[in-house]
Amino acid sequence: MEIAGIIPARMAASRFPGKPLALIHGRPMIEHIVRRAWMSTAMDQVVVATCDEAIQKAVEGFGGTAIMTADTHVRATDRIAEAARKLDADVVVNIQGDEPMLRPEMLDLLCAPLLEDPTLPCSNLMMPIDGETDFRDPNQVKVVCNQRWEALYMSREPIPTTHYLGFGIPSWKQLGLIAFTKEFLLTFAQLAPTPLERAESVDMMRAIEHGYRVKMVVSPYVTYAVDTPEDLARVEKMMANDELLTQY
Repeated sequence: MEIAGIIPARMAASRFPGKPLALIHGRPMIEHIVRRAWMSTAMDQVVVATCDEAIQKAVEGFGGTAIMTADTHVRATDRIAEAARKLDADVVVNIQGDEPMLRPEMLDLLCAPLLEDPTLPCSNLMMPIDGETDFRDPNQVKVVCNQRWEALYMSREPIPTTHYLGFGIPSWKQLGLIAFTKEFLLTFAQLAPTPLERAESVDMMRAIEHGYRVKMVVSPYVTYAVDTPEDLARVEKMMANDELLTQY
């Protein structure tokens, strides 16, 4: 089974313009993500999907591959679907372009359910929420699951109820790593956007609202996405002792 990792990236991020090329330890953030994805044993190929020539030039400059896409996509998943049509792959992994602390093992974990169960349309990584600040942070997408670890709902609001805190039961946040069968990804891109997808600004609500299974997989790895310049400074400090840096 051929697996392709696609990293969507654009310069016009509303909260942090130019974010993919922001430097972390002397390298553009997008380079850290690509090089770490290359380390995954699950990935057969890794490409960046972008509408910006500056990102394309940077990626090709360190030996990566970039696919140019339209600049009209609102959702990252739609950008990935456009790029996926140009690739020979059975499974396509959405690797968010704001996760420079990516661990290659996370990609291996993410792909495992699709390799084990060919009826699954997609899988998504999640990790426990670390404290009330993250629980209330609208930049952190919270998720609740059924007994089969399939997503019931995702929200930028605190879910389940805030009374849930303090009961010793973990609450979860979605990570920006989603694996699709290519067939379902192309189907997903043709589905009508849904009311809750728009309200929450969460791509995967489209799949949930249309009745598709979204398998959630727990990641034991602690990572932090970069949404703001302040996040960038925090992540750069955290990566100072990251052993993966010495491998590239």
